[in-house]
Amino acid sequence: MERDEAADTSARSSAAVGAGIFLSRLSGLARESLLRAVLGLGPAADAFAAALRIPNLLQNLLGEGSLSAAFIPVYSRLLGEGREEEAGRVAGAVAGLLAALAGGLVTVGIVAARPLARLLAPGFDGARLDLTTDLIRITTAGVGLLVLAAWCLGVLNSHRRFFLSYVAPVLWNTAQIAVLVAALLGDWEPANAARALAWGLVIGGLLQFGAQAVAVWRINAKIRLSSPRKLPAVKQVVRRFGPAVLGRGVLQISSYLDLMLASLLITGSVAALMSAQVLYILPISLFALSIAAAELPEMSRGPSGGKVVERSGPAMRRVAFLVLFCCVVYVMLGDMVVGALFGWGAFDNNDVIAVWFILGAYSLGLPAVGVSRIYQNALYSRGNTGGPARVAAVRMLMAGGFGLGLMFPLDQLSIVDGSLVGGNHLFDSWGPLSASVRLADGFPHLGAVGLAIGSTVGAWVELVLLSRQVQLAFDGFPRSRSVLVPLLPAAVSTGLVCVIVRLLVDDLPVHVAVSLALLAAAITYLWAGVRFGAKEAESAVKSVRRLLGR
Repeated sequence: MERDEAADTSARSSAAVGAGIFLSRLSGLARESLLRAVLGLGPAADAFAAALRIPNLLQNLLGEGSLSAAFIPVYSRLLGEGREEEAGRVAGAVAGLLAALAGGLVTVGIVAARPLARLLAPGFDGARLDLTTDLIRITTAGVGLLVLAAWCLGVLNSHRRFFLSYVAPVLWNTAQIAVLVAALLGDWEPANAARALAWGLVIGGLLQFGAQAVAVWRINAKIRLSSPRKLPAVKQVVRRFGPAVLGRGVLQISSYLDLMLASLLITGSVAALMSAQVLYILPISLFALSIAAAELPEMSRGPSGGKVVERSGPAMRRVAFLVLFCCVVYVMLGDMVVGALFGWGAFDNNDVIAVWFILGAYSLGLPAVGVSRIYQNALYSRGNTGGPARVAAVRMLMAGGFGLGLMFPLDQLSIVDGSLVGGNHLFDSWGPLSASVRLADGFPHLGAVGLAIGSTVGAWVELVLLSRQVQLAFDGFPRSRSVLVPLLPAAVSTGLVCVIVRLLVDDLPVHVAVSLALLAAAITYLWAGVRFGAKEAESAVKSVRRLLGR
């Protein structure tokens, strides 16, 4: 009975996180779709994508990454032990540290905007570099707000208030959507639209922080910003924070490195990569993050590793079941998904195919990334942030090495009128295309696919190495293959059905076609999962029947 109650609590918590993330990502997709309609894959789109990496990186690292891994276990354990007053002092001291950090980041971003632009996009020059510099100066002003919003998330999650902290980014996206609608209706020049959008980002950051700050005050009005004190718990947070930046934030750091390398490719590669990453990160945030975020406070409250093992098995099965389906859909139906979301305005069919290829290469690593989140949680709950950090370093080296080796040869391939062109001498030479081709070719190239392949290789290496660490730390911890292998028959069956459905709906409007294809894929995945004994498929079918009243 106690185990069933814990499972129900976990399910409700992960559902709250998932609902918040779903609404947040839905608004993000709307923003991205409008962004592509206004800026396409041109120079202004590249500049904005590069400038956006700073607030995005910090939001992801501090929100769902390092601060969660370092702060939530310590704060949750104090709450679980009934030491609410000490927990409040720790929260206030951490807030003071973050406020100082935010001030430093804003100052550096404004003063060193041009060097940062060169670091973010070493392949940019001329007007594209100048615009990126201007945008960084504006967007950095909102970084401090996002850092403090991350602290609010940690406090709210520790008190089991999940929904607000993950739905708050809707406000951030809404402010930008308002600017993009105005730009679209007013037919603004791309560079001016990008600058206005950067100010919309700052306003959105203020709204996102403000909504969460009010909720934190209502939970505990005694929490105040304070200077760091010599509390052992604060020292624990600080000690764990640095390694957690790399360990928990490897996905975001890898995305940043991909963008930096993509700036050396043909114009439009940065924007294409970012569009693919929006979709790639969606199931990770919606499923893996929601389950991991709900489980971390509960794992941290347990005095021993037994509770960690008990909660990790079901969490791994849920994550694997959900992300593997998304992997199949993105690989088999990715062009339909990309076309339905982005295929309008300045975004043409060639762009759709290029983004699909990038997305498909990224998606092959989705199962590894999803399960790795639970492995990381288990280690973080016991205060181990150093181990995942070392694994993350290996992952980035592998991803960077493979990506760097493949991106220039694949950049010789282009999509022209829906067909693949070039590639007769892919590996005869290695290095960027000539400046005249990179800046004025007019067609999307596939160099970014090489970066996505590198990311996938790194993700599977990370899973193997994390699995070894977890097996050494916990007796009886479930292995990744025990949750992934049973789902392979369902994945293969779904892929075959996707091929057939594509042929049947090819002549239909893209939004109708993708809806029918996704429905057929989901039904097949559930049926095959039940047929081959996947417990999560059986649970999902029971939930659907309850909703239908059967």
